[in-house]
Amino acid sequence: MTDMFTNAQRAKVLTQALPYIKRYVGKTVVVKYGGNAMVDETLKQQVMEDIALLWLIGVKVVLIHGGGPEISDMMKRLGKKPEFINGLRVTDKETVDIVQMVLAGKVNKSLVTLLQMKGGHAVGVSGMDGGIIEAKIKDERLGFVGEITKVRAKPINDLLEKNYIPVVSTVASDHDGNVYNINGDTAAAYIAGALGAERLIMMTDVAGILRDVNDPSSLITGITVNEAKALYDEGVISGGMIPKVDCCIEAISAGVKDVTIMDGRIPHAILMELLTNEGAGTMIVGGRTE
Repeated sequence: MTDMFTNAQRAKVLTQALPYIKRYVGKTVVVKYGGNAMVDETLKQQVMEDIALLWLIGVKVVLIHGGGPEISDMMKRLGKKPEFINGLRVTDKETVDIVQMVLAGKVNKSLVTLLQMKGGHAVGVSGMDGGIIEAKIKDERLGFVGEITKVRAKPINDLLEKNYIPVVSTVASDHDGNVYNINGDTAAAYIAGALGAERLIMMTDVAGILRDVNDPSSLITGITVNEAKALYDEGVISGGMIPKVDCCIEAISAGVKDVTIMDGRIPHAILMELLTNEGAGTMIVGGRTE
């Protein structure tokens, strides 16, 4: 295949990225990883390449991951039928054991291995390790689905200071030793806030916030928190987008500078968002958008 880019074009791309690289070097960026980008093997490789590249240029990246499809697959293999209430997995004692095994075990360690294959230095932890995430029962009907009560940033900061990429699975515990399944978006928002992150990137299976859900070209590229609240009232933010935007606002109120909801199905979307003029998805900020 003929190379599409000349050396001069490559150099131009790199120089255009320089202001963005200078902004993020030494800063913390939290990436919530899930959805189709986690299931599609090609996309998974590209996400890990993006994160490894950011780490190599000096960005402090924290990867927060879910693993819903893998949990459901394991449940079916063990003869259990996945159940959901309002999009949240009903998690009995046997199911929470499966969640812990799949998220903190198989999924977490496979991502750590992939990052290391791409040249990064990664360490996998769960929300239970070092008491990173403490939780309590969110709703008795859901069983061991947790509502976050406390986040300890120190174990993650310790890994960042040692120049590792922390890879965090979203399971938590309480003082009685109970294990809880935590919504990945919620965990990412709380952790990004506790870290005082520069950016939070929420990877999902849609382009971002669309003014018309049936028209991909109606993407809203940037809004403030107040504008987001107005979009709730107008019905533009609805359905499954409501809890995602709620998490974005939660992160900003906790001190994160800005949050982006982006389409994880786009190759190298993270680099597009952080290191180019075009960006990707919808950025939500506390104050005025540029």
